[in-house]
Amino acid sequence: MSVILNAGEISRALRRISHEILEKNHGSSEVLLLGIPTRGALLSQRIKVLIEEIEKSPVLAGTLDITMYRDDLRMRPPRTLMPTEIPGGGIDEKHVVLVDDVFYSGRTIRAALDAINEVGRPRSVQLAVLIDRGHRELPIRADFVGKNIPTAKDESVRVHLTEIDGVDEVLIEGRTSS
Repeated sequence: MSVILNAGEISRALRRISHEILEKNHGSSEVLLLGIPTRGALLSQRIKVLIEEIEKSPVLAGTLDITMYRDDLRMRPPRTLMPTEIPGGGIDEKHVVLVDDVFYSGRTIRAALDAINEVGRPRSVQLAVLIDRGHRELPIRADFVGKNIPTAKDESVRVHLTEIDGVDEVLIEGRTSS
């Protein structure tokens, strides 16, 4: 196991992502951050705080549980449903920024897009991820990336956040030696 991002690097990546979101959307007035539980929701809250510090105005944020929209429900053990929390006013005509920790095959984001369709019709949907590890199975890409980490399929990327794990770090596991 090796650390590929430490606490300081995670903080800098989130600050950069926050600035990029503001630049792309010409400010925060029409931005709605939706974090994908569990760690995506925590990262979304951190980005919300950073954007509010930069813009000096409130930012809309919520969570989007995608469990029931996944295409692998029958292949995985049952999961507890997490709350979907959409701020008052909904998502219609907002620039929705989905936030997740690790971007891999694209299937989680496909499920998130399906879930969004049930909630409303945003002006645009963008994707912010802390880690993009490649291996896409669907034609989906992230708009905002903390770090691109090329990985082998037999490796896994673990994001640890202080709120859950007591430490901020990103680890890569299962690296095979050559």
